[in-house]
Formats: sequence, C-alpha cells, structure tokens
Amino acid sequence: MLELSLFFILALFTLGGSITMVVSFQPLFSAFGFLIAMLGLAGLFALLNNQFLALAQIMVSVGAVVILSMLTIMTVNAQVQNLPKEPHKFIWLILSSFLVAPITVLIYTQLNTLPATLKGAETITAKVIGNALFTDWVFPFEIVSILLLTAMVGAIVIGRKHLLDTKACS
Repeated sequence: MLELSLFFILALFTLGGSITMVVSFQPLFSAFGFLIAMLGLAGLFALLNNQFLALAQIMVSVGAVVILSMLTIMTVNAQVQNLPKEPHKFIWLILSSFLVAPITVLIYTQLNTLPATLKGAETITAKVIGNALFTDWVFPFEIVSILLLTAMVGAIVIGRKHLLDTKACS
C-alpha cells in the first residue's frame, strides 16, 4: 500500500513537472518543471529498487542538464515580450506525439535485444553498465555530449546577437 501511494505521488510529480515544462510561458519556470519531472523520475527509479539509475538521473539530468539550462536561460535573459507567439502550440504537440509514437515502438522493441554484455550478467551493477558504456557505447555517448554543448553555445549566441546588434547601431 505504501509503495502504491509513493508511486502515485512520484507519478504526479513527473506528470506535473512535464506539463509545467510544456505549458509555461516563462523559460525559467519551464526549467523548474523539468527539474521536478526529473526528480520524480529518479524517485520512480528508486522505487523500482534501482539506486544506480536513480543517482545517475539526479546527477546527469538534475545536476548537469537542468543547471546548465538555467544558466543559459539566465545568461540569455529572455523576456516574455521577446518570446515567439505560438498560437497552435497544442496542435503541434499532439501531431508530434503521433509522429513520434512509431519511433517509440521501434526503440522499445530494440531495447528487448540489449547487448550481450548486459544480458549475460546475472545482476546489472554499476560496473557492468560502466563497462558497456565505455566500450560499446562510448561513441554515441560522446556524440550526445557534443550535441548538448553545441545547443548550449547556439542558444547563447542567438541570445547575445540582439545585444550585439543594438550596440553596433548606437
């Protein structure tokens, strides 16, 4: 009974944070919504008795991605009046959900065929995951980190371009 109650509370945190992230007009509130959603997801991992994934979720998503996102948002200093108008935002969200659904099904079916390093292990420990990450999955891991760095630098350049244009004109 306690586990079921905790599950519903953590699921509400995850859903509430996700909805806040998508619906909020303020970028900083969206980042806070993302923070709440990731903390709820880490709690769900802990509830599943997988402490490694819970701690990795907190360290990577909360500790790195959310903090860097907040730093970028505060550096860019986006004002509400400068944000783009999105009149059909929810229609695009529903359409993109339907477009992403087949990809999600493909990913789910591929996850059933995990690499032999993880299937052969009796228990999946941090050592097994680390070994698989830094042998078989090191290239995709580095590509994702470069992609995140490029997106962060691009956001700062786009945000600072307006300031540079106004200084050049004066």
